[in-house]
Amino acid sequence: GDVNIAYQVVGDGPIDLVHVPPFVSNLERQWQDHDQSRYFRRLASFSRLIMFDKRGTGLSDRISIASLEERMDDVRAVMDAVSSQRAVVFGNSEGGAMSLLFAATYPDRVTALVLYGAYPRLTAAPDYPEGFPHEITGQMLERLRTQWGRGAMEGRLFAPTRANDPAFLEAQASWERLSASPGAAVALMLMNFDIDVRHLLSTVQVPALVIYRTADVVHAAGSRYLGAHIPGAKTVELPGEDYAPYLGDQNAILDAIEEFVTGARPVPEPDRVLATVLFTDFVGSTASVAEIGDKRWRQVLERHGEIATKELDRHRGRLVKTTGDGILATFDGPARAVHCAQAI
Repeated sequence: GDVNIAYQVVGDGPIDLVHVPPFVSNLERQWQDHDQSRYFRRLASFSRLIMFDKRGTGLSDRISIASLEERMDDVRAVMDAVSSQRAVVFGNSEGGAMSLLFAATYPDRVTALVLYGAYPRLTAAPDYPEGFPHEITGQMLERLRTQWGRGAMEGRLFAPTRANDPAFLEAQASWERLSASPGAAVALMLMNFDIDVRHLLSTVQVPALVIYRTADVVHAAGSRYLGAHIPGAKTVELPGEDYAPYLGDQNAILDAIEEFVTGARPVPEPDRVLATVLFTDFVGSTASVAEIGDKRWRQVLERHGEIATKELDRHRGRLVKTTGDGILATFDGPARAVHCAQAI
Protein backbone atom coordinates (compact mmCIF):
# COMPACT_ATOMS: atom_id res chain seq x y z
CA GLY A 1 0.00 0.00 0.00
CA ASP A 2 1.22 3.45 0.95
CA VAL A 3 3.52 2.23 3.74
CA ASN A 4 7.28 2.46 3.21
CA ILE A 5 9.26 -0.42 4.73
CA ALA A 6 13.03 0.00 5.12
CA TYR A 7 15.03 -3.07 4.15
CA GLN A 8 18.64 -4.06 3.49
CA VAL A 9 20.37 -7.00 1.81
CA VAL A 10 23.85 -8.08 2.90
CA GLY A 11 25.88 -10.99 1.53
CA ASP A 12 25.49 -13.09 -1.58
CA GLY A 13 25.24 -16.63 -0.19
CA PRO A 14 23.22 -19.35 -1.93
CA ILE A 15 20.45 -19.33 0.72
CA ASP A 16 18.08 -16.43 1.38
CA LEU A 17 17.73 -15.74 5.12
CA VAL A 18 15.03 -13.26 6.16
CA HIS A 19 15.76 -11.74 9.57
CA VAL A 20 12.52 -10.79 11.36
CA PRO A 21 13.61 -8.43 14.17
CA PRO A 22 12.39 -8.43 17.76
CA PHE A 23 10.42 -5.66 19.52
CA VAL A 24 12.06 -2.73 17.70
CA SER A 25 15.09 -2.30 15.44
CA ASN A 26 17.05 0.23 13.42
CA LEU A 27 18.93 -0.90 10.31
CA GLU A 28 21.50 1.89 10.53
CA ARG A 29 22.06 1.94 14.27
CA GLN A 30 22.83 -1.79 14.41
CA TRP A 31 25.96 -1.37 12.27
CA GLN A 32 27.40 1.21 14.68
CA ASP A 33 27.67 -1.38 17.45
CA HIS A 34 30.67 -3.71 17.22
CA ASP A 35 28.91 -6.77 18.65
CA GLN A 36 25.83 -6.39 16.46
CA SER A 37 27.89 -5.69 13.36
CA ARG A 38 29.94 -8.84 13.90
CA TYR A 39 26.77 -10.86 14.50
CA PHE A 40 25.02 -9.75 11.30
CA ARG A 41 28.15 -10.08 9.16
CA ARG A 42 28.50 -13.67 10.33
CA LEU A 43 24.88 -14.39 9.29
CA ALA A 44 25.63 -12.81 5.90
CA SER A 45 28.75 -14.94 5.48
CA PHE A 46 26.68 -18.05 4.66
CA SER A 47 23.47 -16.49 3.30
CA ARG A 48 21.93 -13.63 1.43
CA LEU A 49 20.77 -11.85 4.57
CA ILE A 50 17.53 -9.87 4.12
CA MET A 51 16.74 -7.47 6.97
CA PHE A 52 14.00 -4.91 7.54
CA ASP A 53 12.52 -2.58 10.14
CA LYS A 54 8.89 -3.39 10.88
CA ARG A 55 6.32 -0.69 10.18
CA GLY A 56 6.22 1.92 12.91
CA THR A 57 9.85 1.30 13.91
CA GLY A 58 13.38 2.16 12.84
CA LEU A 59 13.67 3.63 9.35
CA SER A 60 10.23 2.43 8.21
CA ASP A 61 7.22 4.74 8.23
CA ARG A 62 6.27 5.86 11.73
CA ILE A 63 2.59 4.98 11.51
CA SER A 64 -0.04 3.58 13.82
CA ILE A 65 0.94 0.09 14.89
CA ALA A 66 -1.02 -2.47 12.88
CA SER A 67 -2.11 -5.99 13.80
CA LEU A 68 0.29 -8.92 13.70
CA GLU A 69 -1.38 -10.10 10.46
CA GLU A 70 -0.83 -6.75 8.70
CA ARG A 71 2.75 -6.49 9.92
CA MET A 72 3.41 -10.09 8.92
CA ASP A 73 2.63 -9.17 5.33
CA ASP A 74 5.60 -6.79 5.40
CA VAL A 75 7.78 -9.92 5.22
CA ARG A 76 6.13 -10.89 1.95
CA ALA A 77 6.49 -7.35 0.57
CA VAL A 78 10.21 -7.25 1.38
CA MET A 79 10.81 -10.69 -0.14
CA ASP A 80 9.03 -9.55 -3.31
CA ALA A 81 11.12 -6.37 -3.42
CA VAL A 82 14.39 -8.32 -3.36
CA SER A 83 13.14 -11.10 -5.69
CA SER A 84 13.27 -13.79 -3.03
CA GLN A 85 10.87 -16.60 -3.88
CA ARG A 86 11.72 -18.89 -0.95
CA ALA A 87 13.76 -18.27 2.17
CA VAL A 88 14.68 -19.45 5.61
CA VAL A 89 12.74 -17.17 7.98
CA PHE A 90 14.58 -16.26 11.19
CA GLY A 91 12.37 -14.74 13.90
CA ASN A 92 13.61 -13.21 17.14
CA SER A 93 11.44 -12.71 20.24
CA GLU A 94 8.13 -11.21 19.03
CA GLY A 95 9.43 -11.70 15.47
CA GLY A 96 9.14 -15.43 16.11
CA ALA A 97 5.34 -15.25 16.27
CA MET A 98 5.34 -13.21 13.07
CA SER A 99 7.56 -15.81 11.39
CA LEU A 100 5.26 -18.64 12.46
CA LEU A 101 2.25 -16.79 11.08
CA PHE A 102 4.07 -16.14 7.81
CA ALA A 103 5.07 -19.81 7.48
CA ALA A 104 1.46 -20.87 8.03
CA THR A 105 0.10 -18.29 5.58
CA TYR A 106 2.74 -18.69 2.85
CA PRO A 107 4.10 -22.24 3.25
CA ASP A 108 5.35 -22.26 -0.35
CA ARG A 109 7.73 -19.36 0.41
CA VAL A 110 9.39 -20.77 3.53
CA THR A 111 12.07 -23.47 3.36
CA ALA A 112 12.79 -23.55 7.11
CA LEU A 113 12.16 -21.67 10.35
CA VAL A 114 14.73 -20.46 12.88
CA LEU A 115 13.31 -19.14 16.14
CA TYR A 116 15.62 -17.52 18.69
CA GLY A 117 14.32 -16.48 22.10
CA ALA A 118 10.80 -16.65 20.67
CA TYR A 119 7.42 -17.41 22.20
CA PRO A 120 3.90 -18.25 21.02
CA ARG A 121 2.27 -16.05 23.66
CA LEU A 122 3.72 -13.48 26.06
CA THR A 123 1.04 -13.28 28.77
CA ALA A 124 -0.06 -16.03 31.13
CA ALA A 125 -3.35 -17.90 30.71
CA PRO A 126 -4.99 -20.78 32.60
CA ASP A 127 -3.63 -23.18 29.98
CA TYR A 128 -0.36 -21.29 29.51
CA PRO A 129 1.47 -20.72 32.82
CA GLU A 130 4.67 -20.06 30.86
CA GLY A 131 3.57 -16.45 30.23
CA PHE A 132 3.95 -13.33 32.35
CA PRO A 133 1.30 -12.66 35.02
CA HIS A 134 -0.83 -9.53 34.81
CA GLU A 135 1.13 -7.62 37.46
CA ILE A 136 4.40 -8.07 35.55
CA THR A 137 2.91 -6.94 32.23
CA GLY A 138 1.51 -3.87 33.98
CA GLN A 139 4.97 -3.02 35.31
CA MET A 140 6.47 -3.47 31.84
CA LEU A 141 3.93 -1.07 30.32
CA GLU A 142 4.47 1.54 33.01
CA ARG A 143 8.21 1.41 32.49
CA LEU A 144 7.77 1.92 28.75
CA ARG A 145 5.47 4.89 29.34
CA THR A 146 7.87 6.62 31.74
CA GLN A 147 11.35 5.45 30.73
CA TRP A 148 11.38 4.89 26.97
CA GLY A 149 14.42 6.57 25.45
CA ARG A 150 16.20 6.48 28.80
CA GLY A 151 16.88 2.76 28.95
CA ALA A 152 13.41 1.29 29.47
CA MET A 153 14.56 -2.06 28.06
CA GLU A 154 17.54 -1.97 30.38
CA GLY A 155 19.94 -4.77 31.14
CA ARG A 156 18.17 -6.15 34.23
CA LEU A 157 15.80 -8.26 32.08
CA PHE A 158 17.35 -8.39 28.62
CA ALA A 159 21.10 -8.16 29.25
CA PRO A 160 21.82 -8.88 32.93
CA THR A 161 25.56 -9.27 32.37
CA ARG A 162 25.73 -5.66 31.11
CA ALA A 163 23.30 -4.12 33.60
CA ASN A 164 26.08 -2.24 35.40
CA ASP A 165 27.90 -1.02 32.28
CA PRO A 166 27.13 2.73 31.88
CA ALA A 167 28.37 2.82 28.27
CA PHE A 168 26.13 -0.10 27.31
CA LEU A 169 23.10 1.40 29.04
CA GLU A 170 23.59 4.75 27.28
CA ALA A 171 23.92 2.97 23.94
CA GLN A 172 20.73 1.07 24.79
CA ALA A 173 18.91 4.33 25.49
CA SER A 174 20.10 5.76 22.16
CA TRP A 175 18.92 2.60 20.37
CA GLU A 176 15.47 3.04 21.92
CA ARG A 177 15.21 6.68 20.80
CA LEU A 178 16.24 5.84 17.24
CA SER A 179 14.06 2.73 16.93
CA ALA A 180 10.61 3.90 18.03
CA SER A 181 8.73 6.77 19.61
CA PRO A 182 7.45 6.37 23.18
CA GLY A 183 3.88 6.00 21.97
CA ALA A 184 4.87 3.41 19.40
CA ALA A 185 6.77 1.40 22.02
CA VAL A 186 3.68 1.24 24.24
CA ALA A 187 1.42 0.36 21.29
CA LEU A 188 3.82 -2.39 20.21
CA MET A 189 3.90 -3.90 23.68
CA LEU A 190 0.10 -3.81 23.94
CA MET A 191 -0.08 -5.64 20.62
CA ASN A 192 2.49 -8.16 21.86
CA PHE A 193 0.31 -8.88 24.87
CA ASP A 194 -2.45 -9.93 22.45
CA ILE A 195 -0.27 -12.37 20.48
CA ASP A 196 -1.21 -16.03 20.68
CA VAL A 197 -0.09 -18.33 17.86
CA ARG A 198 -0.24 -21.62 19.77
CA HIS A 199 -2.95 -22.89 17.40
CA LEU A 200 -0.48 -22.57 14.48
CA LEU A 201 2.31 -24.70 15.90
CA SER A 202 0.91 -28.04 14.79
CA THR A 203 0.55 -26.74 11.22
CA VAL A 204 4.28 -26.02 10.71
CA GLN A 205 5.37 -28.17 7.77
CA VAL A 206 9.00 -27.08 7.38
CA PRO A 207 12.12 -27.92 9.40
CA ALA A 208 12.31 -25.73 12.49
CA LEU A 209 15.17 -24.80 14.81
CA VAL A 210 14.39 -23.38 18.26
CA ILE A 211 17.31 -21.77 20.12
CA TYR A 212 17.33 -20.05 23.49
CA ARG A 213 19.49 -19.39 26.52
CA THR A 214 18.32 -21.33 29.53
CA ALA A 215 18.54 -18.45 32.05
CA ASP A 216 16.78 -15.89 29.82
CA VAL A 217 13.91 -14.99 32.16
CA VAL A 218 11.84 -13.31 29.44
CA HIS A 219 12.01 -15.89 26.65
CA ALA A 220 13.21 -19.31 27.87
CA ALA A 221 9.82 -20.68 28.97
CA GLY A 222 8.11 -19.68 25.72
CA SER A 223 10.94 -21.16 23.66
CA ARG A 224 10.66 -24.47 25.51
CA TYR A 225 6.96 -24.51 24.67
CA LEU A 226 7.74 -23.94 20.98
CA GLY A 227 10.30 -26.72 20.93
CA ALA A 228 7.81 -29.13 22.51
CA HIS A 229 4.85 -28.28 20.25
CA ILE A 230 6.30 -27.69 16.76
CA PRO A 231 6.35 -31.06 14.97
CA GLY A 232 9.90 -32.35 14.54
CA ALA A 233 11.51 -29.15 15.80
CA LYS A 234 15.18 -29.26 16.72
CA THR A 235 15.79 -27.52 20.04
CA VAL A 236 19.16 -26.10 21.08
CA GLU A 237 19.54 -24.96 24.68
CA LEU A 238 22.54 -22.79 25.44
CA PRO A 239 23.85 -21.46 28.76
CA GLY A 240 23.51 -17.76 29.48
CA GLU A 241 21.07 -15.16 30.76
CA ASP A 242 21.33 -12.37 28.17
CA TYR A 243 18.54 -12.30 25.59
CA ALA A 244 20.41 -10.27 22.96
CA PRO A 245 22.02 -12.92 20.71
CA TYR A 246 24.99 -10.71 19.89
CA LEU A 247 25.99 -10.50 23.58
CA GLY A 248 27.85 -13.27 25.33
CA ASP A 249 28.82 -16.31 23.27
CA GLN A 250 27.26 -15.32 19.96
CA ASN A 251 29.32 -17.96 18.16
CA ALA A 252 27.37 -20.78 19.83
CA ILE A 253 24.11 -19.36 18.44
CA LEU A 254 25.55 -18.63 15.01
CA ASP A 255 27.20 -22.06 14.73
CA ALA A 256 23.87 -23.77 15.40
CA ILE A 257 22.07 -21.59 12.84
CA GLU A 258 24.73 -22.06 10.17
CA GLU A 259 24.74 -25.85 10.58
CA PHE A 260 20.93 -25.97 10.44
CA VAL A 261 20.67 -23.68 7.40
CA THR A 262 23.58 -25.04 5.35
CA GLY A 263 23.77 -28.63 6.59
CA ALA A 264 27.46 -28.27 7.39
CA ARG A 265 29.15 -27.53 10.67
CA PRO A 266 31.10 -24.25 10.35
CA VAL A 267 34.87 -24.35 10.35
CA PRO A 268 36.11 -22.72 13.57
CA GLU A 269 37.60 -19.28 13.08
CA PRO A 270 41.09 -18.68 14.45
CA ASP A 271 40.78 -17.38 18.00
CA ARG A 272 44.30 -15.97 18.19
CA VAL A 273 45.51 -12.80 16.52
CA LEU A 274 48.60 -10.64 16.81
CA ALA A 275 47.53 -7.26 18.17
CA THR A 276 48.80 -4.25 20.04
CA VAL A 277 46.75 -3.28 23.09
CA LEU A 278 46.36 0.32 24.21
CA PHE A 279 45.10 1.05 27.71
CA THR A 280 44.59 4.55 29.10
CA ASP A 281 44.02 5.42 32.74
CA PHE A 282 43.91 8.55 34.87
CA VAL A 283 46.58 8.28 37.56
CA GLY A 284 45.36 9.36 40.97
CA SER A 285 41.76 9.76 39.86
CA THR A 286 40.37 9.65 43.42
CA ALA A 287 42.58 12.55 44.46
CA SER A 288 41.66 14.46 41.32
CA VAL A 289 37.92 14.11 42.02
CA ALA A 290 38.45 15.42 45.53
CA GLU A 291 40.44 18.37 44.20
CA ILE A 292 38.24 19.56 41.32
CA GLY A 293 34.81 18.18 42.27
CA ASP A 294 32.42 15.72 40.64
CA LYS A 295 31.01 18.08 38.01
CA ARG A 296 34.39 19.16 36.65
CA TRP A 297 35.64 15.56 36.82
CA ARG A 298 32.72 14.37 34.66
CA GLN A 299 33.60 17.07 32.13
CA VAL A 300 37.22 15.85 32.07
CA LEU A 301 36.07 12.26 31.49
CA GLU A 302 33.68 13.32 28.72
CA ARG A 303 36.45 15.29 27.01
CA HIS A 304 38.81 12.34 27.30
CA GLY A 305 36.19 10.10 25.70
CA GLU A 306 35.70 12.52 22.80
CA ILE A 307 39.43 12.81 22.16
CA ALA A 308 40.01 9.07 22.47
CA THR A 309 37.20 8.24 20.03
CA LYS A 310 38.49 10.75 17.50
CA GLU A 311 42.07 9.52 17.69
CA LEU A 312 41.09 5.85 17.58
CA ASP A 313 39.21 6.50 14.34
CA ARG A 314 42.12 8.48 12.92
CA HIS A 315 44.67 5.76 13.76
CA ARG A 316 42.40 2.81 12.81
CA GLY A 317 42.13 1.42 16.32
CA ARG A 318 39.21 -0.66 17.63
CA LEU A 319 37.59 0.23 20.92
CA VAL A 320 37.14 -2.89 23.06
CA LYS A 321 35.56 -1.22 26.10
CA THR A 322 35.53 1.88 28.25
CA THR A 323 36.71 1.54 31.84
CA GLY A 324 35.09 4.55 33.48
CA ASP A 325 38.25 6.68 33.49
CA GLY A 326 39.99 5.15 30.49
CA ILE A 327 39.72 3.01 27.40
CA LEU A 328 40.92 -0.38 26.19
CA ALA A 329 41.60 -0.60 22.44
CA THR A 330 43.49 -2.78 19.96
CA PHE A 331 45.54 -2.03 16.85
CA ASP A 332 47.02 -4.26 14.15
CA GLY A 333 50.39 -2.59 14.53
CA PRO A 334 52.38 -0.97 17.37
CA ALA A 335 53.31 2.23 15.53
CA ARG A 336 49.72 3.43 15.14
CA ALA A 337 48.97 2.48 18.76
CA VAL A 338 51.91 4.55 20.02
CA HIS A 339 51.02 7.53 17.82
CA CYS A 340 47.41 7.31 18.98
CA ALA A 341 48.48 7.24 22.63
CA GLN A 342 50.71 10.26 22.09
CA ALA A 343 47.89 12.14 20.37
CA ILE A 344 45.47 11.42 23.23
